[in-house]
Amino acid sequence: MKAINKLKKNIDFRRVYKRRNSMANKLLIIYIINNKNEINRVGFTVSKKVGNSVVRSRVKRLMKESYRLNEDKLLQGYDIVFVARDTVAKASYKEVESAMLHLLKKMKLLKKT
Repeated sequence: MKAINKLKKNIDFRRVYKRRNSMANKLLIIYIINNKNEINRVGFTVSKKVGNSVVRSRVKRLMKESYRLNEDKLLQGYDIVFVARDTVAKASYKEVESAMLHLLKKMKLLKKT
């Protein structure tokens, strides 16, 4: 099983936010920039507005798993940041996955099949 390439440093997140190439739906917000590499790097953020630490951790796990299972369907070479909205706290895995795929499709990051 291969690991997800993560955005870890604050400067990386700021660079993605600064570009302002974003889209949102009811559960998630996505920010993307081209990173000029052959891999995708991804970051996940969940605000304290979403809930306590248990809820925030659950939401991060749902987002990470949704990304991991659909990573092979994505075009490569992007830095991607997913931001959870407060409505995601009550969402199921299928709803989170559906919201993520919807945003990826809208941003034209899904491969043509």
